Amino acid sequence: MITLYTAATPNGWKVSIALEELGLPYTVRPIALTRGEQKEEWYLALNPNGRIPTIVDHENDDFVVFESGAILLYLAEKTGKLIPADVKGRSRVIQWLMFQMGGIGPMMGQANVFFRYAPEKIPYAIERYQRECRRLFEVLDRQLREHEYLAGDYSIADIANWSWVHTYKWSGVRIDGLPHLQRWIQAIRARPAVERGRAVPERLDLGENAEAFVKGAQKMLV
Repeated sequence: MITLYTAATPNGWKVSIALEELGLPYTVRPIALTRGEQKEEWYLALNPNGRIPTIVDHENDDFVVFESGAILLYLAEKTGKLIPADVKGRSRVIQWLMFQMGGIGPMMGQANVFFRYAPEKIPYAIERYQRECRRLFEVLDRQLREHEYLAGDYSIADIANWSWVHTYKWSGVRIDGLPHLQRWIQAIRARPAVERGRAVPERLDLGENAEAFVKGAQKMLV
């Protein structure tokens, strides 16, 4: 059994989707980000960075893993699924996983901050991060022009990137003119395990709850 400490964010969805795809038994411990629960001492003992998600693998001596990309790799290697066994195939998956960790996630995160959460709207910052997100989306679109999924077969690389990219509207980024990216977004969204994982710990409707969500996010930026 695995305990998943998480919240309804792209980084959290990466792991809940992977757990659903892999069919691993797990329990969920929601973390109240707006109340600062991720900064409490008990949680910092698990995740010294004070972020979500974190897992504890009780079948492996209560082994703790933090950082969403590291968790995805751990789960894939634990099960032998969602990542190839051969060196080249494994490397391709890790390359696109790192693309998300070093590019898509940070850039979309900053776009969210300046476009949605910052009390002062700074046009230069908003444009800079939205433009970089669009550039990264174009990189994905080129890759997906020749490949059904990012690294060959469906993998943790697709899970990681999709968890962020499908929220493009919240970042104020357009995907018009990117047909291969659009096809990929819809194909992954249609997977039952993705739908289940996306609902963990609870469904987040950014339309109806946008104002409350923004206020909560602003508290976390202080």
